Amino acid sequence: MAADYQAPTAVKPDLRTRLQNLIPKLVLSPSLALILVFVYGFIIFSVYLSFTGSRILPVYDWVGLENYEKLFRLRHWSIAIKNLGIFAGLYIAICTAIGLSLAVFLDQKIRGEGFLRPIFLYPMALSFIVTGTAWKWFLDPGIGLEHTMHLWGWESFEFDWIKNRDFAIYTVVIAAVWQTSGFVMAMFLAGLRGIDNEILKAAQIDGASNWNMYRRIIIPQLRPAFLSAFVILSHLAIKSYDLVVALTGGGPGRATEVPATFMYSYTFTRNQMGIGASSAVIMLMTIAAIMVPYLYAELREKK
Repeated sequence: MAADYQAPTAVKPDLRTRLQNLIPKLVLSPSLALILVFVYGFIIFSVYLSFTGSRILPVYDWVGLENYEKLFRLRHWSIAIKNLGIFAGLYIAICTAIGLSLAVFLDQKIRGEGFLRPIFLYPMALSFIVTGTAWKWFLDPGIGLEHTMHLWGWESFEFDWIKNRDFAIYTVVIAAVWQTSGFVMAMFLAGLRGIDNEILKAAQIDGASNWNMYRRIIIPQLRPAFLSAFVILSHLAIKSYDLVVALTGGGPGRATEVPATFMYSYTFTRNQMGIGASSAVIMLMTIAAIMVPYLYAELREKK
């Protein structure tokens, strides 16, 4: 009987099924090809340029790590790194705090949540150029907040941070926090709505106060949201260019210079393409150092 058994043969898909499987690949292939060339191809090209003596135009004379040595000896690069540390630290911390606070506020099932949520999310719909331009007008002592207060009779009011070397970087923080806090709120709100209510009811029955519930139960379960917020805010901070250019132009002086504006300046203004490419590679490595562990952890959890 065993010798007479024949395994079922696989049914070949008909032409319609094969076309249905092939069409999505054909539709996506041009986009994939463009991404490979204009994203990953130019990343590889930039890495190569960072090891060459390129100036106003690319050249292919290999100089090794010379550009990186010059980069870390430049005072302008040190200033850019320092400003990035101040900006990124405050930006991430304040956005996380405000986003979590707004999410907890909206999670109380308040009236008008459907009206308030779009208001908090609206700034994220704007580009950083628009945000920077609007805040530049608002903070300009000649036409913005300080001028308005003087017209209202408060002559002693002063708010000239945008023109002050010591405080200009904090105006960039203010504008960036205003733009992104609503998005962080949405992430935390989704995390709060995903917590099992049975756990919270059991804690309430055991007599847990609201403070202890948030501190011991709710906040620990928001770990994925905290991690996602950190990754997104970190890479936004590192590659921040348009907001800084629109708001302060990197000034006054170099008070708001960051690696992204440094890279553009040295590549296209100072005609030091090799050094500009090396600064871009440092930025890429920093973002990769944040993203790769996050992606690895996510993929590992899914498996």
